[in-house]
Amino acid sequence: MFNSKILATSLNLQGNYPCPTCKVGKISPMPLMETMSCDFCHEIFTINVERQQIKMPSRQPPLIWRWNGFKWTENQLEGVELGWGYALGAIAFVLIPTSLIGMVAYFFPPNADDLFTWIPSVWTILTFLLHLLIIVWIFVEVYQIPIAAYLRAITRWRRRVLR
Repeated sequence: MFNSKILATSLNLQGNYPCPTCKVGKISPMPLMETMSCDFCHEIFTINVERQQIKMPSRQPPLIWRWNGFKWTENQLEGVELGWGYALGAIAFVLIPTSLIGMVAYFFPPNADDLFTWIPSVWTILTFLLHLLIIVWIFVEVYQIPIAAYLRAITRWRRRVLR
């Protein structure tokens, strides 16, 4: 049986590692600098070898990842602790307006012979979807999820498969 510690590699300035941002490219050392860059998304990372972590300084607050010997873990914002309060706030931001509009539509329904009886139902659904979209957009912006890089990778993969 293999010992998993034998296969683990520590973070150093000479190695190549998977990119924690785009998850497509590889990060490698930049010549004459103590930084690494991705060959796909072109992000630049600073390295802290003692803590086994890299930092993406191109955004504020910077994102930090830790290397566990196999992959990047603990995607976190430097100096920011996101706890249960943020999650509860996001859930409330989506559910409270949707519930209010839904209750008003339920307790004060339009007349059955009106032309636009469908508006309260559509309005309730749109309220839910748009508030959820705002939360997803904030999440993508805060954690810098590279949606464009994912789409580029998917189109490259599809081109290779279709050839």
